[in-house]
Amino acid sequence: MANAKEELVEQIEKIRKKMDQCIEQREEYRKIYRYSVELDQLLNQYIVAGY
Repeated sequence: MANAKEELVEQIEKIRKKMDQCIEQREEYRKIYRYSVELDQLLNQYIVAGY
């Protein structure tokens, strides 16, 4: 169970960093939005799992 939590946290951090880079580099809104949606989905999984 802890391993699944760690993997999910790693995925969340990875996507958050990618999204932050896109924002800093002023990339296309579509790309930022895609990372934002993906991050929201991962955060939802984290919450639903009760971590």
